[in-house]
Amino acid sequence: MASDSAADAAEVERLYEFGERLNEAKDKTLHEGEYQGIIAAVKGQSVKAKQLAAQLIPRFFKFFPSLATDAMTAQFDLIEEDELGIRIQAIRGLPLLCKDTPEYISKIVDVLGQLLIYEENVERDAVQKSLMTLLRHDVKASLTALFKHIEIGAENVREKVICFLKDKVFPLKAELLRPQVEMERYVTDLVKKSLQDVTGAEFKLFMDFLRSFSIFGDGVPPENMQELIEIIEGQADLDAQFNVEDVDHIDRLISCMCMALPFFVRGASSSKFLNYVNKHILPVFDKLPEERKLDLLKNLAETSPRASAQDSRQLLPSIVTLLKKYMPLRKTEEPKYNYLECLLYSFHHLAHKTPNTTNSLCGYKIVTGQPSDRLGEDFSENYRDFIESRLKSTEEFVKNSMKKLNQAMNNHNKAMSSAKTQEAKAKIKIEQQQSTSALRICNNILAMTQPLHAKAPSFIGDEKINLSWKGPVKQSSASTATGSKRNASVNGLNASTGTNKKARGEGIVQNKLVDRALQGLSQAGGRRNGRAGRSWGGRGRKARGFP
Repeated sequence: MASDSAADAAEVERLYEFGERLNEAKDKTLHEGEYQGIIAAVKGQSVKAKQLAAQLIPRFFKFFPSLATDAMTAQFDLIEEDELGIRIQAIRGLPLLCKDTPEYISKIVDVLGQLLIYEENVERDAVQKSLMTLLRHDVKASLTALFKHIEIGAENVREKVICFLKDKVFPLKAELLRPQVEMERYVTDLVKKSLQDVTGAEFKLFMDFLRSFSIFGDGVPPENMQELIEIIEGQADLDAQFNVEDVDHIDRLISCMCMALPFFVRGASSSKFLNYVNKHILPVFDKLPEERKLDLLKNLAETSPRASAQDSRQLLPSIVTLLKKYMPLRKTEEPKYNYLECLLYSFHHLAHKTPNTTNSLCGYKIVTGQPSDRLGEDFSENYRDFIESRLKSTEEFVKNSMKKLNQAMNNHNKAMSSAKTQEAKAKIKIEQQQSTSALRICNNILAMTQPLHAKAPSFIGDEKINLSWKGPVKQSSASTATGSKRNASVNGLNASTGTNKKARGEGIVQNKLVDRALQGLSQAGGRRNGRAGRSWGGRGRKARGFP
């Protein structure tokens, strides 16, 4: 033991001498032997000598380019030592290898990215601090190396790199991304390359980051918004053949459409989404998962005010077909009120842009002077079916439900006055919210059906109808862009009137469009494009599961 201690002390002393000679030398390149001696100490047994070598190798690294490979290999070997103190010192020294030799930044960042998987707090903290040092030294090279891990890295590494970007880099974008426009454009291109195989949560994270850039901020040209829409369109697989049994694709498409809504408002085109939905989704609407049907209809309702006249003309027949399906022909068929609210809203906004299309669909007599008016044809049967039968029957159902709901509200108020416990009051409050939400749906439906009785109605083309799921719940300004929680109104209003029929859960369910598919940032599943990868919403076909 004494001899081992003496040998250790001698080894440490020898390294100190090498360091002093190099430090004092005016021409350090003449002392290559000393630097080789420092590198050789890495293969020794002395813990203290290795810790000292971890400091000295980076300090004199730039003076011996011919030994660069040996020096870096030695520093990397120290990172794999069992002794924590050695590893920490070696990690802290990695940025110094690049201080005067920037050509090694990509390599060092690549290694540090792999080290983010460390579980020890002090070790992980050292890795993160070293990465931040390099990011401040050369942000472009550092980000390029980090994004490579996201694009092609090992699964456990890419997840840690994404978390590092989210927690440490993205919040400092104003400091790190300089010059601003140039670097925002550069990072946008890096993100695009990384989106070939991501989970829903990861996609949302990157889209939120891009949306925060000045090049996609307020007042930018519509083509900038269109660039973001094209990214979302790519993630939604709008060029893929649709398979109604591919639930992951359905989740991705509906969630992406919800993400795209604020960009439609800002001038981006909704054509590709609307055309895909019209061609592939609406014809098999009945076969969609029950829990996603309402989500799709809500997306269509919110997109319809931004649809072009041409898209409106193409989409209207499908909307009318669904309207007829969910507007009861007989009084025994209680309608799905939440579906009708969405469909009527879409119908009004689409018909407002192409009113004469409704002549053949609904039997109206709207004159625009165009051949498409088709005024010489007899569509009176369509009018009787759509207006005199289905529309009137629907209004009767709605009015009867409103009576029940108003009575239910009175009962809730009385029950609240007599409730003794907080638990009882909380339960009554939920029931009040259910009834209030259901009443909003009813009021919206009546407001939209009443104008439709005329032979040449005026369709609602503004946003005076406040869709039930958009209020009065308080939401942040960006909530709809990132998949905010939406109120899923009770199907058929039955839960609010005291019967046993309930839609999609107990009471007013918070209908998460994007968020439901974006749970669990670190989890994944199979991508639908045929290669092993990550699923959007959790029903992956290969590799990993995503709840």
